[in-house]
Amino acid sequence: MLARVWSASIVGIDAVKVGVEVDVSGGLPGIVVLGLPDSAIQESRERVKATLKNAGFAFPMRKIVINLTPADLRKEGPCFDLPISVGILAASEQVNPDLLGDYLFLGEVSLDGSLRAVAGVLPIAANAQKMGIAGLVLPADNAQEAAVVEGLAVYGCKHLSDVVDFLNNPGRYQPVQFADNVETLHITSLQPADLHDVKGQAHARRALEIAAAGGHNLIFVGPPGSGKTMLARRLSGILPPLSFAESLEVTRIHSVAGLLKNRGSLVRDRPFRSPHHSASGPSLVGGGTFPRPGEISLSHNGILFLDELTEFKRDVLEFLRQPLEDGFVTISRTKQSVMFPAQFTLVASTNPCPCGYYGDTVQQCTCSPRQREQYWSKLSGPLMDRIDLQVAVNRLKPEEITQQPMGEASKSVRQRVQEARDRATTRFQKEPNLRCNAQMQSSHLQTWCKLDDASRNLLEAAIRKLGLSARASDRVLKVGRTIADLAGEDQLQANHVAEAIQYRTIDRMQ
Repeated sequence: MLARVWSASIVGIDAVKVGVEVDVSGGLPGIVVLGLPDSAIQESRERVKATLKNAGFAFPMRKIVINLTPADLRKEGPCFDLPISVGILAASEQVNPDLLGDYLFLGEVSLDGSLRAVAGVLPIAANAQKMGIAGLVLPADNAQEAAVVEGLAVYGCKHLSDVVDFLNNPGRYQPVQFADNVETLHITSLQPADLHDVKGQAHARRALEIAAAGGHNLIFVGPPGSGKTMLARRLSGILPPLSFAESLEVTRIHSVAGLLKNRGSLVRDRPFRSPHHSASGPSLVGGGTFPRPGEISLSHNGILFLDELTEFKRDVLEFLRQPLEDGFVTISRTKQSVMFPAQFTLVASTNPCPCGYYGDTVQQCTCSPRQREQYWSKLSGPLMDRIDLQVAVNRLKPEEITQQPMGEASKSVRQRVQEARDRATTRFQKEPNLRCNAQMQSSHLQTWCKLDDASRNLLEAAIRKLGLSARASDRVLKVGRTIADLAGEDQLQANHVAEAIQYRTIDRMQ
């Protein structure tokens, strides 16, 4: 007999409906899987055979042909174990086939028949209604992740026998309801540190506040021990929480990356990714035979922190240029091209020279001008153009370390950041793709960053003296718009532009 079960495959962060056709006919016993399956699917032949026997079902000792459609789409992963198992049971008349056309099946099976969680459930659930699917049948550990999608019936099962019982007696089961208080995924093991711990560094603290309020890219330059990394790691503590729409976007990406299995439902906190400087280009932008998101996509709606920026390879850093400008990255392979969102805030830190003490007031620099030039040559002009806030961080004086009181707490700063973001949200209410000032395009600047004569003269002087490009000057205006929001001003003024220009530290050094 012939049975058809529906499943799905992930392409980028979207899902494609896949038909699992199972034919049980006469001939020598054996299983053949067609339709461009990967190694994990080929191995499912023996896994499913043992599972059915151990779960108490009869495995048909006949020729079994399994066809995965569409045939020209490559399929991967163990998520096809469950639909293949159900298809064999339906084709051998051990399960009622009436509901197979209405539901989509996902899940990995263990040899004892229990179901194991799989990756990519949320994107599949989000696209299920477009596929004409009424509900999902999947492992119980994935149920809350899929239940986030409204209007979709989700049935979580712990064992293959539960799936069979559901198909034979659907009235006994109720769809899983999304529990908002379910354990959520914390995508970083580091808890946000408090700015209260930071002494001094008023200029750097102000830059952090502006970066959080406008989503601006930021780099700290200073000698070892000046607090660059400590400051950068406190940025996540003053960012506003994710909105529900942003949370869904982040969760979809982490689901595709396999970070949500057995880990709850929605991602509630903003991502903070900090790859080592030995990271390769594909690890940053994503890749693989079946493209998967890299660090910049896992940082979507959050922070990508590159500590010791000048220790990264130059060609790796150049991969950041297009995502920083466009907010997405496209990965092309011979047979497919996928796009991952990458709307992140870049935060970086670096020493001013190889020895680290150029410009230090305590220890003398031992580097030659040539060494310093080679050191900074890893950071190209186009890349630095895209970094809005360039801040010099100096080491604290002895009396500042021992006598100066602790700084303002993150809670107070976060309140100001939220108020500034609310002003921007009100301004962008007719622009659904804009969420913060850093995402504005040149056409938006003409509307929301109009300059009076004093501001225009100031910006023109900075362009001439610092040699700012058109892109860098636009970013000065974006930072000025954020400073105005923090001040509660609707009109961009000369003092806002002046402060924004002061954050082009590296441009003044060169």
